[in-house]
Amino acid sequence: MIPGLLLVISGPSGVGKGTICARLKTMDPTIHLSISMTTRPPREGEEEGREYFFVSEARFQELLKQGELLEWARVYDFYYGTPKKPVMEMRAAGRDVILEIDVQGGLQVKANCPDSILVFVLPPSFDELASRLQSRGTEGAEAIATRLRWAREELRSFRRYDYAVVNDTLEEAVRKVNAIRVAEKCRPSFHGLAWLDSLEE
Repeated sequence: MIPGLLLVISGPSGVGKGTICARLKTMDPTIHLSISMTTRPPREGEEEGREYFFVSEARFQELLKQGELLEWARVYDFYYGTPKKPVMEMRAAGRDVILEIDVQGGLQVKANCPDSILVFVLPPSFDELASRLQSRGTEGAEAIATRLRWAREELRSFRRYDYAVVNDTLEEAVRKVNAIRVAEKCRPSFHGLAWLDSLEE
């Protein structure tokens, strides 16, 4: 069986990564949206195993030492990481896996899994990003300022990704990310057709 794609979606907080991933899942229910692990406390409305796996810092460090994390990063004073086993199992079953993770983690995934595809989601402008963060109404002014400072750092890394998609119109951004997914599956290296290989003998 041909393994599924490993697609990494990154970008600054408030750019719409989660919404894009959810729309892709709606378009193709076979897509597996990987659930990250974090040491930060749950926000109101978040549930264990849905948005994140919430663990203590001691547990996180234990899994890290055991090599059970595909990637990890420290963001806003908390740790985030991707459990390796479920990602590998889904790919082995032929299902595409999407990781919605931080830039630091995305680059780690690329180093650990060279066949992964990295997509950076950009805002139309920095002012628009600030407006989206403020309109969410989930954080205070100080938290928003922290996220915007971090966003400036993240945006400097977008050229290290394989693709960049501007999320100006959501539906168009979703179409572009899905087009990247479809195109990657058309690469000769993706198919691995044994009967074609036999023609070269």
